[in-house]
Amino acid sequence: MEIKHLESFTLKGLKARTQNSKEMDATTAKIGDLWALFYQDLGPKLEDGANIYGVYTNYQSDMNGEYDIIACTNGLPNYESAELVEIKVETGKYLLFKGKGEMPEAVISLWGEIWHYFSSEHCVHTRTYTTDFEYYKSDSEIEIYIAIQ
Repeated sequence: MEIKHLESFTLKGLKARTQNSKEMDATTAKIGDLWALFYQDLGPKLEDGANIYGVYTNYQSDMNGEYDIIACTNGLPNYESAELVEIKVETGKYLLFKGKGEMPEAVISLWGEIWHYFSSEHCVHTRTYTTDFEYYKSDSEIEIYIAIQ
């Protein structure tokens, strides 16, 4: 893991509100359906070379509270629809975690590492719970950026 300072950038995508405890139950989980809808509705409209992101924001409290998840991209510059939301990833300091493997298992595993790291008594960073995001580098490579103080 490494620290990165990022400037803000804006993305467009589809949004859902959820909570980690709800995501553990298939009857209340929303993230899988959100991504399926993203690829079904927006996938065909993406520009060549578009990057795919999952942004987490509007945290109610911490990792246990509700939050918004936006399945989004930088590859829809001229596309508008009623369901599309715009999200700004905040300028700031981020802790970068990297993972590889089969999706979505690689993402789930990497989030487990992140939660473990931040709950460790040896953790020297504090999450800000502003905007965190996943960047899908390829079909088998993920980077997760966690906003820190």
